[in-house]
Amino acid sequence: MRVLLDTHLVIWWEANHPRLPATVVQWVSHEAEAVFVSKATLWEMAIKVSTGRLKLDVAQFADNIEKHGFVWLDIKNEHLLAVAALPVFDDHRDPFDRLLVAQSQTEPLVLLTADSKLARYGSTVRVVS
Repeated sequence: MRVLLDTHLVIWWEANHPRLPATVVQWVSHEAEAVFVSKATLWEMAIKVSTGRLKLDVAQFADNIEKHGFVWLDIKNEHLLAVAALPVFDDHRDPFDRLLVAQSQTEPLVLLTADSKLARYGSTVRVVS
């Protein structure tokens, strides 16, 4: 199975944070044939660092992705176009999450996330806790 990690999970993985669900460690370490991190995640993190909402060395983070054995997923036109077809929910309009969902559906990949609101987007999303 090929998986795509959402932004929170990648940050928690990088920091070895106690909020990282054991199920994610299990999937990444034993079940996934490939683990992807979207360039959208790097973009989101760079924005949050520049606005002071995240304390992280994004250059070091970017270097560590491949060291963790993860694969970068580029943003393609087909991903961006797929965002337009996604339903819009009043309580969830995060453009980065929506792009990750579109990427998971287009590739296809299993999107691992801790955000239960993303489950509404369909079968490619797995909420982990």
